[in-house]
Amino acid sequence: MTPLPKKKTSHARQGERRAHLRAKTSAVVSCPQCTQPKVPHHVCPTCGTYDGREVIELKTKTKKTS
Repeated sequence: MTPLPKKKTSHARQGERRAHLRAKTSAVVSCPQCTQPKVPHHVCPTCGTYDGREVIELKTKTKKTS
């Protein structure tokens, strides 16, 4: 037979144990070039710059004329 707990674990103690499992909000900063929100230490998805220089060249969306 496997061992069983002698007493019920309270919700407070259960919450203390699971305190690190909470959902964390991601940090967001504004891009210095285009002022759009972006993740810190990543290339801006809107303008493609990082640290004041263009890192990736983004394709601009063009509308189809029919």
